[in-house]
Amino acid sequence: MRKIYVFDTTLRDGEQSPGVNLNTREKVEIAHQLEKLGVDRIEAGFPAASPGDLAAVNAVARAVKNATIIGLSRSRQQDIDAVREALQGAQDPCLHLFLATSPIHRQYKLRMDKQQVLENAEAAIRYAKKYFSKIEFSAEDAGRTELDFLCEVTAMAIRAGATVINIPDTVGYLSPYEYGNIFKTLKEQVPGIENVQLSAHCHDDLGMATVNALAAIMNGADQIEGTINGIGERAGNTAIEEVAMALETRQDFFGAKTSLVLSEIARTSRLVSKLTGMVVPGNKAIVGANAFAHESGIHQDGMLKEKTTYEIMSPETIGLKESKLVLGKHSGRHAFREKLIDLGFDLEDELLNQTFAKFKVLADKKKDVTDEDLLALLEEKLVDTPEVFKLEAIYVSYSNESIPSAKVRILTAAGDIIEEEAEGNGSVDAIYNAIDRASTEEVTLSDYSIKSVSHGKDALGEVHVVLSQNDVAVQGRGLSTDILEASARAYVDALNQLIEKRKTFSKRDRVSL
Repeated sequence: MRKIYVFDTTLRDGEQSPGVNLNTREKVEIAHQLEKLGVDRIEAGFPAASPGDLAAVNAVARAVKNATIIGLSRSRQQDIDAVREALQGAQDPCLHLFLATSPIHRQYKLRMDKQQVLENAEAAIRYAKKYFSKIEFSAEDAGRTELDFLCEVTAMAIRAGATVINIPDTVGYLSPYEYGNIFKTLKEQVPGIENVQLSAHCHDDLGMATVNALAAIMNGADQIEGTINGIGERAGNTAIEEVAMALETRQDFFGAKTSLVLSEIARTSRLVSKLTGMVVPGNKAIVGANAFAHESGIHQDGMLKEKTTYEIMSPETIGLKESKLVLGKHSGRHAFREKLIDLGFDLEDELLNQTFAKFKVLADKKKDVTDEDLLALLEEKLVDTPEVFKLEAIYVSYSNESIPSAKVRILTAAGDIIEEEAEGNGSVDAIYNAIDRASTEEVTLSDYSIKSVSHGKDALGEVHVVLSQNDVAVQGRGLSTDILEASARAYVDALNQLIEKRKTFSKRDRVSL
């Protein structure tokens, strides 16, 4: 099986995404995770860009032991010297030189002819060779460079001492056939090409970064360059996780694979998303929230019978626990029954049909039906929850110059009146602290949300809370034109549900009805 090297540029090209600015600590944290992922080469930054970037690259170089650390450089001596300084302490340093080669870049950006481009690139490579044993040379905008000239540039770079030749589709312009053909041509026509590695660096402007990288592999590329989650300038770079899983899943077709630790993919994706602030779209391949989620009733039925009916990869491969069968308006009876069994309810057919009909009504109104929604639906149908506590009155004192406080009056099932006061970080927190004192229950507020049921200034507000205690979780709802009262009623409702559930069944036992 042919090995494909992985060059990760999340810390350089990925950080060039608009709005992303990683500090040194964050770069080192991501680099450590990339090391766990098994990335072969990490491009840590562009040292000549700023003193801060130079220091960050140096910090990564000193922190990472099991990957080649790379610094980017223009074809200028001062840039090369900056990389030399930044990579001090690196166990396996590499310089990444680049110079544009396409007609549009030669004319408008560089104002150089072909011969000047060749001379400048060769001089830079030969200077760098004095200090670096590993040099990658990139012909910027190679995708729009004349193929015969690109062959000439590649031959020159090999003679001058480059060890990796990168062919970037800098603006995401090429089709897979065109991009693959470049690698095929270089392999066939450039002298000494067998002595270097060819690398593919693609951008996603036309949505073809991943397929172009795979086309390059099929035509002889030894390395792919990309970022985690596909972040990067404009529409982003090749998503490393997509290429890695394509090679893993279709080994029969590609005959190549990376040496990534695939079970670290999900963790790496989450870390990069968190530190860059770039949210992964739900429908993103491999690492999106919906990548292993199924709502369609037909799909859910197939998944419950045999997972490979609708999944070509297992979520465990990338470090996730299991697939998700999402209950919504498209879900079928089979998935609904299995979900209820997981929650501890094994309903007879007649009752299942009645409950399923109610679920469908709820699903038409609610985008995602959660476990708590299902439990509430079942408990409303099956259990007449006694009111252990009943909210009689609340009193709230609030000023932005004092600590909010609240007093509640609670009526118990035994007929006792309990009044308690408490302070809190806000009015709702104060109310809940007072109710906790009155009930003496120790619970955790897992979720709190407010929504408007109707329109206008006098709209009813509905508060939804989720309380948990040990392994038991319940939801409560409260309705009022005053959101503080609605909040209190929702909390008391949830307490009553919790007490009743604690009496009637444990989460580990299956209820047979």
